[in-house]
Amino acid sequence: MIHYSRDNMAELLRTHDINPTHQRIEIAYALFSRHEHLSADQVMTIVNDRHAETSKATVYNTLNLFLEKGLIREVIVDPSKVFYDPNTGPHHHLYEVDSGRLTDIAADDVRIEGLPALPKGMETVGIDLIVRVKRTA
Repeated sequence: MIHYSRDNMAELLRTHDINPTHQRIEIAYALFSRHEHLSADQVMTIVNDRHAETSKATVYNTLNLFLEKGLIREVIVDPSKVFYDPNTGPHHHLYEVDSGRLTDIAADDVRIEGLPALPKGMETVGIDLIVRVKRTA
């Protein structure tokens, strides 16, 4: 596992053609240093605990830039819950409905069969699987 620090965040951003401003470095650090799936509100709380200067608009704009540049991926577990995932490699997710916790499932641990035939001229570029679970009574 890569150790992320604020010092190497600037280089990570540059490798994705992102200008490493102070706020972008802090937002990237919040995401990458924890190896967790975070909501935009969680990112903002983490960043503002250190420097109370980052607006919600800045966080959302930065997350959208990170998405556009392929630095992170977006995981939508339901229309009102969006997580940002610093792991852009092939994998799937386990979502605990009761706790709101989202964890990774290794792609090698899942086998998907029976996909429909694709329209002519199309190819599969990815499959995102979210397994939703809840505690039994």
